[in-house]
Amino acid sequence: MKQWKYLDEGMKITLHHYHQNMEEFFTMEGTLVACKYVDGLFKPLNMSHCPEDWRLFTDSCKVSLKAVPLHNGNVLPSIPVAHAFGIKESDDSMKQLLQYIKYDIHKWNICAHLEVITLLLGLQLGYTKFPCFLCEWDGTDKAHHYVNRIWSVQKILEPGHKNVKHHSLVELLSILLPPLQIKLGLMKNSVKAMDHSGTAFPYLQQKFPLLSDAKIREGVHTSPDIRSLLCEEVFERIITGDEQSAWHAF
Repeated sequence: MKQWKYLDEGMKITLHHYHQNMEEFFTMEGTLVACKYVDGLFKPLNMSHCPEDWRLFTDSCKVSLKAVPLHNGNVLPSIPVAHAFGIKESDDSMKQLLQYIKYDIHKWNICAHLEVITLLLGLQLGYTKFPCFLCEWDGTDKAHHYVNRIWSVQKILEPGHKNVKHHSLVELLSILLPPLQIKLGLMKNSVKAMDHSGTAFPYLQQKFPLLSDAKIREGVHTSPDIRSLLCEEVFERIITGDEQSAWHAF
């Protein structure tokens, strides 16, 4: 939060250990801390756990993994159930995390970044020919990426075929596409395709002075940036032509 200038420079952050009575529900192995009894964890919080009312958000990077059930409708607070530091982002680490929180019992729907979804479904990471788990979109056929709008449906995820390395750790029907990542992708493509010599692009430089010109040209924006821009009437008035049509569609 401090990195993105959401807090004043003098703001202090203090951690309090109010929930030591919940330690009995967690187990620790190495740098992995995971909840071994999710139903029991909800009772001290005066909440009931029905897996159909929650979705599991999983996130990973090069140095950490985490899993947090989110309430459908966001009426109830999120409950962290697993965190690991210093574990490599891989199929084995994701499998280990799901085993510790007993995902095979709860069967939550999963909402995650596309890279994490790729790991959960056993697909190969990186620049591959078939990177999509929904269709057979050819990542190497650059001439038809913006021409062919209909690609064959990905029917099976069988190891050894079409960049599938491992068996899926979760059911395909339990995957929820991440709306934030879709929103960020649309925003990125809109800004990259914008006429940099027009009136709209210089306005973005004034609107986000903390972002470098290189980041603005590449469409690197956060969710708060997008919300702020969507509410900006001035920006909507200065864009014209195809850019205005695309912005209204967005």
